Amino acid sequence: MSAAETGIVRFDNVGLRYGTEKEVLSNISFTLFPGRFYFLTGASGAGKTSLLRLLYLAQRPSRGAVQMFGSDVITLPRASLPAFRRRMGVVFQDFRLVEHLSAFDNVALPLRVAGVPEAELAEPVNDMLEWVGLAQRAAARPASLSGGEQQRVGIARAVINRPEILIADEPTGNVDPDMATKLIRLFEALNRLGTTVLVATHDMQLLRKVPDSLIMRLDRGTLSDPTGALRYPPRTESGA
Repeated sequence: MSAAETGIVRFDNVGLRYGTEKEVLSNISFTLFPGRFYFLTGASGAGKTSLLRLLYLAQRPSRGAVQMFGSDVITLPRASLPAFRRRMGVVFQDFRLVEHLSAFDNVALPLRVAGVPEAELAEPVNDMLEWVGLAQRAAARPASLSGGEQQRVGIARAVINRPEILIADEPTGNVDPDMATKLIRLFEALNRLGTTVLVATHDMQLLRKVPDSLIMRLDRGTLSDPTGALRYPPRTESGA
């Protein structure tokens, strides 16, 4: 079966608990299909961040099955996880910038890890910093940037390597409405190039900005699917 049929990510009856506490996620089942744009919504405390941690392989589930890029990641050796993570872009709610690196070097980090020659870094990194409105802050370190500026550096770092899947946790929470719209348009542009995008947000206004998006909603650790298109490939215009 092709990736379009099986999905880039698949969760089957996944549960997650921390220690001996009750499950924070229960019976989570969904499929993310290549090239689609998804929103994950839910009230604070619904479990969005916990689900994202499972998605970017920072946490293993307590039960259930998780497949990613065609492989079972539950049984994947830890030594193989970095290669999987390099296929993802992650925008963290708490930024997670490298404090001793400039904005330029933070954004360049995924390209350096991927082995891009130094001579080829300047143009894409500077273009990305300009796109997020930080061209004049390339030399600044995180401590001298505002929360919104740090968020934009984190977004630029996550998307510069054109990942197969982009996972963004409240990516517009620290920027003004105009910049929020601009960032969502950046995600859409990346999506049109083939990246699967999942944005976790409590901002219902964002959902209206991407009319073709698919929506998952978490409520007290369980998942609902308002758009009804998560478990099977969305139908094409021809109905195929």
